[in-house]
Amino acid sequence: MLSLKKMVTSGNCGKMKIGFCTGFSKPGFLLVHSELPSFLPLKSRLLNEYTLCKLCNHKKKIGMSTRLQCAIAGRNFASDSVESSVSRTDRSRSGRKGGASSSLYSRPSLLDMKMEKAANRTRVYEFLRGIGIVPDELDGLELPVTVDVMKERVDFLHKLGLTIEDINNYPLVLGCSVKKNMIPVLDYLGKLGVRKSTFTEFLRRYPQVLHASVVIDIAPVVKYLQGLDIKPKDVPRVLERYPEVLGFKLEGTMSTSVAYLVGIGVARREIGGVLTRYPEILGMRVARVIKPFVEYLESLGIPKLAVARLIEKRPHILGFELDEAVKPNVQTLIDFNVRETYLSSIVAQYPEIIGLDLKPKLETQRKLLSSAIDLNPDDFGRVIERMPQFVSLSDSPMLKHIDFLKECGFSVDQVRVMVIGCPQVLALNIGIMRLNFEYFRVEMKRALEDLVEFPAFFTYGLESTIKPRQIKVSKKGIKCSLAWMLNCSDEKFEQRMSYDTVEMDGSETEPSSFDMNSLTQPLRDESDYEEDDSEFEDEDEYA
Repeated sequence: MLSLKKMVTSGNCGKMKIGFCTGFSKPGFLLVHSELPSFLPLKSRLLNEYTLCKLCNHKKKIGMSTRLQCAIAGRNFASDSVESSVSRTDRSRSGRKGGASSSLYSRPSLLDMKMEKAANRTRVYEFLRGIGIVPDELDGLELPVTVDVMKERVDFLHKLGLTIEDINNYPLVLGCSVKKNMIPVLDYLGKLGVRKSTFTEFLRRYPQVLHASVVIDIAPVVKYLQGLDIKPKDVPRVLERYPEVLGFKLEGTMSTSVAYLVGIGVARREIGGVLTRYPEILGMRVARVIKPFVEYLESLGIPKLAVARLIEKRPHILGFELDEAVKPNVQTLIDFNVRETYLSSIVAQYPEIIGLDLKPKLETQRKLLSSAIDLNPDDFGRVIERMPQFVSLSDSPMLKHIDFLKECGFSVDQVRVMVIGCPQVLALNIGIMRLNFEYFRVEMKRALEDLVEFPAFFTYGLESTIKPRQIKVSKKGIKCSLAWMLNCSDEKFEQRMSYDTVEMDGSETEPSSFDMNSLTQPLRDESDYEEDDSEFEDEDEYA
């Protein structure tokens, strides 16, 4: 039962106490005690207390009504909620007992979804194992839901020329979508100029490119390469030769390696050509690879600027392993009686010598010359010093040249002296040598000993040098050695023709030696570089 109680106590309306409570089984009690200040005038206090009584009575009625309604509504709400909850629980229990669903659409549980996903992956794995692909590294990788989609990816990779072995080398490629990843990347490379015939080798070396974004990953690298003065038509060749460059950061190894090369003296205008011929430089670390290599060549006596010129001409020498090839080959040269003072000129003339599998070659050649012309080990070292390219000659051509000299009438001892003095006689075109020898024998009518003393005669052009100078010498009636006539520049020869007597100096009996200073000269005029400096700076900013 709802009980209501109201109490108003007034004493001459001087003080008023109002009490009000509402309740159900245990009534609550609210007491409001209001007193007016004593300093107000009596009349004002009586008037105000009377007004306040009226207001309180009015508000009391409204409040009682409101609280009553709220209390009744609250009880009804609570009752409805409890009943609703009980009925829902009962329905749920009865539904579970009867196996019926309260909804037209049933959703699978999280456990059901995980089980289905695992079953799909198991089927895909079984398919991959069936064709020879090991899927162990694919755990955690998002794969196609169905076997058909996975088969589509495998078939597409087969069309590109990749084998099961290639896929096993990088199984993560199976996570690439054909339409979203593979086709956009390959289309971009094809439009860029990369030949389709190179796609197979390209993907074998750098399959990660299929994960790349054309806009975010590939295109910026292409622009950067063009900014390094690599011509647009050469960019595809660079990518074909070194596809790994697409995985490098623009401001990482690539920029530091180029900056170092320019710093040691590689001409800025040559950078594009250097990188086009040997793009692997872009992936070389300066501190670990390039700098130690340059410093070692300097230690052999090659000036840093000369090293820069060697890199401009033969950039691939930077790919020679310092500890595994370069240093062992230098030691091999010393072991084969090459004098250390000649090491710098040998490497400068033929830098490939420090990257070859050198020791077996030298052993074979030394045995060959020892048996053919009785060349001793010390003289074998002199042959290498005078012609480092000799180490790359094969056996058959050398024997043919030796036989030719013997046919010309030279003894084995004379041939040996000629080979030591000018090893080029083992590598020249035999047809040209034959023409020179015929002119020497028929027109010049000299003794064979003259050729033994100056075998470099065979290295001069017959029409450009030998004939014109022989004619002038004959007209003037000068009797001179072949070295005096040939081993000098045209300007020096004209000066000699003005002499009354033939004066010999020691250098004339030796063929021209290698001049290290020739390497310090730029490959092109510096004016070419100065003319285009502004253009290069613009390209640097573009990069």
